[in-house]
Amino acid sequence: MHPSAHDTASLDLDAYLARIGYRGALAATREVLDALHSAHVYSIPFENLDVLLGRPIRIDLASVQSKLVKARRGGYCFEQNTLFVAALRRIGFKVTTLLARVRFQRSEVGPRTHMLSLVELPEGPFIADVGFGGPGLTQPIRLVEGESQAQAHDVVGLRREGHVWVLESRGREPWQDLYAFTLEEHFPVDYEAANHYTSTHPDSLFVSNVLAALASPEARLTLRNRQLGVFRGGRFERFGDLGDDELLDVLKSRFGLELPAGARLSCAGLNG
Repeated sequence: MHPSAHDTASLDLDAYLARIGYRGALAATREVLDALHSAHVYSIPFENLDVLLGRPIRIDLASVQSKLVKARRGGYCFEQNTLFVAALRRIGFKVTTLLARVRFQRSEVGPRTHMLSLVELPEGPFIADVGFGGPGLTQPIRLVEGESQAQAHDVVGLRREGHVWVLESRGREPWQDLYAFTLEEHFPVDYEAANHYTSTHPDSLFVSNVLAALASPEARLTLRNRQLGVFRGGRFERFGDLGDDELLDVLKSRFGLELPAGARLSCAGLNG
């Protein structure tokens, strides 16, 4: 079996579609790709709570379905995009999975720790990514250099640095790099290694901070430790210094996330 032959037979497609509230056509077209992508990012929050609760992050399809679909939780890129790619492949899309270096809010070169995908359509190749959180894509974008492409709340574009593609975004600030990637195909074992770093390494952002994000057609919500951000209509508002109970209430009311009874979040970002 070729290593790119990912497991899709075990996907409960109906349950996934119900989770994201999608009731439209199921065909490998750009219209369906756009609709599925938006429905996913508007329904399943980006979050890292299990890392902070000391729970292992499993990124096999069965574990991801159990968490994001059945338990109605969120997750980060490996979980989100594993689920999304499985659904796309089941529907009939041709998808190649990629791995990127995050540049957003980084000054140094980081490891390749972000999963995204390339979808081939008659109109050409598209980048799809439902798992970046914060300023990430709400709709797929064409793999073309130098074209500004509108999203729900900002504008994104791609530029080339030799064989490397760079995704950049312009929202409330000037153009800023989000991540850099090549078109080399990556496989589940690559994501297992990257996921291990992301969920356990002391230098990983996800080990030391509470992170959550959720988009809607009207606004984009971001949470970092005790700071809640709301980006709406081109304006950004920050609500800070959330107390412990306020933080739990925000996670539940804004992101649909509820901690297990008696569980408490603790990390450097909260306690510093």
